[in-house]
Amino acid sequence: MSIQNKFSIVILAYNEEDTLQSCLDSVKWCDDIVLIDSYSNDNTCEIAKKSGARVFQNKFTDFAQQRNFANDTVNFKHEWVFHLDADEHFTNELRAECNKAIEAYQFGAFLVPAKEILWGTWLKHSAGTVYQMRFHKLTDARYEQYGHGQRECDLKKGLGKLKNPYDHYFFSKGVNQWFVKHLKYASDEAKNEQNVSLNKIPYSKLITGKTYEKRRVLKAISYKMPFRPLLKFFYMYILKLGFLDGKTGFRFCVMKSMYEQFIILKKAEAK
Repeated sequence: MSIQNKFSIVILAYNEEDTLQSCLDSVKWCDDIVLIDSYSNDNTCEIAKKSGARVFQNKFTDFAQQRNFANDTVNFKHEWVFHLDADEHFTNELRAECNKAIEAYQFGAFLVPAKEILWGTWLKHSAGTVYQMRFHKLTDARYEQYGHGQRECDLKKGLGKLKNPYDHYFFSKGVNQWFVKHLKYASDEAKNEQNVSLNKIPYSKLITGKTYEKRRVLKAISYKMPFRPLLKFFYMYILKLGFLDGKTGFRFCVMKSMYEQFIILKKAEAK
C-alpha cells in the first residue's frame, strides 16, 4: 500500500548537473518537488524538469534568503516543506518520521541531523552529528543567516528534533571545489566572528541548554581561542574519536583544521 505524501521538497541548486539526479531519485516518491536554482549555466534546470520538479530561479545572496524565497514565493501543494541541497539524499526512515511529526504536530519546525559521507565513508565520529532546521510548517518558521549557513527564527510552535538523518555527500564535486567553497565560507565566518563578544555569550546554555544550543556556545567561544587550527584537529581527531573513521577521518580532520586557518587569514586580510 502506497504511503500518502504529506510534505513538499525544496532543493537548492547551482550548476549541479553531476549531483542533482541522485538527489531527485531519493525523493521520487514526493508529489511536489521544487528546485530553487541560482541561475545555473549547465543542465541543472533541464534535469530537474525531466524528473517532474517545478523550477524557480533566484539570485543567490545567502542560504537563509534563498530558503525564505522558496517559502514566500512558491505555491506549495502541502503545508509542510523539507529543504534539501543537491548533494543531499533522503531516506525512507526520514520520510516516515516526517509524516509522523506532521500527524502529531507537537512542534512547527524540526532540527534534522545530517549523515556526513566523504568518499563513500560515513564520518560517524570526526564529523559528528550536525543539526539544522530543515523541516517545518510554512507558517511556523523562517530562516536567518548566520555565518556561512542559516538558523531558524520566528518560531510559532517551538523547535523539535528528528532522529533519522539525511545523507550528505559533501565532497561530491571534488577537492578543488571544496577549497573554493570553503574559502568563501571562511569570509562569511570571519565577518560573523567580528560580531561575537565574549561578554555576550550565553555561557549558562552550556549547562541548561539543549545539545544544539551548547554546540553554538562552544563555537562562539572557539572564535576567541588561540591555536584554533591545532585545537580543531585535536578536538575532532582525538576527543571525538575521529581516528576511528580511518584514513578518511584523518584527512577530513586535516581539512577542517585548514578551514579554521582560512578563517584566521580572512580575518587578518580584512583588517
